[in-house]
Amino acid sequence: MCLAIPGQIVAFDAQQPMLAKVDVAGVKRNINIALLEDQEVALGDWVLIHVGFAMSKIGEAEAVEQLRMLRALGEDELAMEEVRGYTFAPEGASVRAGLG
Repeated sequence: MCLAIPGQIVAFDAQQPMLAKVDVAGVKRNINIALLEDQEVALGDWVLIHVGFAMSKIGEAEAVEQLRMLRALGEDELAMEEVRGYTFAPEGASVRAGLG
Protein backbone atom coordinates (compact mmCIF):
# COMPACT_ATOMS: atom_id res chain seq x y z
CA MET A 1 0.00 0.00 0.00
CA CYS A 2 1.28 3.46 -0.86
CA LEU A 3 1.13 5.74 2.14
CA ALA A 4 1.03 9.51 2.26
CA ILE A 5 2.08 10.54 5.73
CA PRO A 6 1.47 14.00 7.19
CA GLY A 7 4.39 15.76 8.79
CA GLN A 8 4.93 19.25 10.18
CA ILE A 9 7.93 21.28 9.01
CA VAL A 10 10.12 22.16 12.00
CA ALA A 11 13.34 23.36 10.31
CA PHE A 12 14.98 24.14 6.98
CA ASP A 13 18.51 23.24 5.93
CA ALA A 14 20.52 26.42 5.27
CA GLN A 15 23.02 24.56 3.07
CA GLN A 16 20.48 22.63 0.99
CA PRO A 17 17.28 24.63 0.53
CA MET A 18 15.40 21.64 -0.90
CA LEU A 19 15.64 19.79 2.43
CA ALA A 20 13.41 20.37 5.43
CA LYS A 21 13.11 18.58 8.76
CA VAL A 22 9.61 17.36 9.58
CA ASP A 23 8.05 15.95 12.71
CA VAL A 24 5.81 12.94 12.20
CA ALA A 25 4.30 11.88 15.52
CA GLY A 26 7.53 12.72 17.36
CA VAL A 27 9.90 11.22 14.76
CA LYS A 28 11.98 13.89 13.04
CA ARG A 29 13.45 13.27 9.60
CA ASN A 30 14.80 15.26 6.68
CA ILE A 31 12.60 15.26 3.61
CA ASN A 32 12.93 16.70 0.13
CA ILE A 33 10.60 19.64 -0.58
CA ALA A 34 11.67 20.22 -4.21
CA LEU A 35 8.25 19.13 -5.52
CA LEU A 36 6.70 22.09 -3.66
CA GLU A 37 8.88 24.67 -5.40
CA ASP A 38 5.82 26.48 -6.78
CA GLN A 39 4.35 26.87 -3.28
CA GLU A 40 5.51 28.95 -0.35
CA VAL A 41 6.54 26.63 2.49
CA ALA A 42 7.10 27.91 6.03
CA LEU A 43 7.91 26.58 9.49
CA GLY A 44 4.82 24.97 10.98
CA ASP A 45 3.31 24.01 7.62
CA TRP A 46 1.93 20.51 7.22
CA VAL A 47 2.88 18.43 4.19
CA LEU A 48 1.93 15.01 2.86
CA ILE A 49 5.06 12.89 2.51
CA HIS A 50 5.65 9.84 0.33
CA VAL A 51 9.02 8.04 0.25
CA GLY A 52 10.80 11.07 1.67
CA PHE A 53 9.31 13.68 -0.66
CA ALA A 54 6.76 16.31 0.28
CA MET A 55 4.00 15.84 -2.28
CA SER A 56 1.65 18.65 -1.23
CA LYS A 57 0.83 21.11 1.53
CA ILE A 58 -2.22 20.38 3.68
CA GLY A 59 -3.98 22.03 6.58
CA GLU A 60 -3.59 20.96 10.18
CA ALA A 61 -7.14 19.56 10.36
CA GLU A 62 -6.47 17.39 7.29
CA ALA A 63 -3.16 16.21 8.81
CA VAL A 64 -4.87 15.21 12.07
CA GLU A 65 -7.59 13.38 10.14
CA GLN A 66 -5.01 11.57 7.96
CA LEU A 67 -3.14 10.40 11.07
CA ARG A 68 -6.43 9.27 12.63
CA MET A 69 -7.31 7.30 9.50
CA LEU A 70 -3.89 5.63 9.44
CA ARG A 71 -4.42 4.51 13.06
CA ALA A 72 -7.98 3.31 12.33
CA LEU A 73 -6.75 1.26 9.36
CA GLY A 74 -3.91 -0.20 11.41
CA GLU A 75 -1.40 1.40 9.05
CA ASP A 76 0.19 3.78 11.56
CA GLU A 77 3.11 1.46 12.40
CA LEU A 78 3.82 0.86 8.72
CA ALA A 79 3.77 4.61 8.17
CA MET A 80 6.23 5.18 11.03
CA GLU A 81 8.54 2.47 9.62
CA GLU A 82 8.56 4.38 6.35
CA VAL A 83 9.40 7.65 8.12
CA ARG A 84 12.23 6.02 10.06
CA GLY A 85 13.71 4.85 6.74
CA TYR A 86 14.12 8.32 5.21
CA THR A 87 17.80 8.98 4.58
CA PHE A 88 18.00 12.51 3.17
CA ALA A 89 20.82 14.26 4.98
CA PRO A 90 22.52 17.61 4.62
CA GLU A 91 25.57 17.58 2.36
CA GLY A 92 28.64 16.45 4.26
CA ALA A 93 26.64 14.81 7.05
CA SER A 94 27.13 11.14 7.66
CA VAL A 95 23.96 9.10 7.30
CA ARG A 96 23.38 6.23 9.69
CA ALA A 97 20.26 4.15 9.33
CA GLY A 98 17.79 4.47 12.15
CA LEU A 99 19.19 7.66 13.62
CA GLY A 100 17.80 11.14 13.26
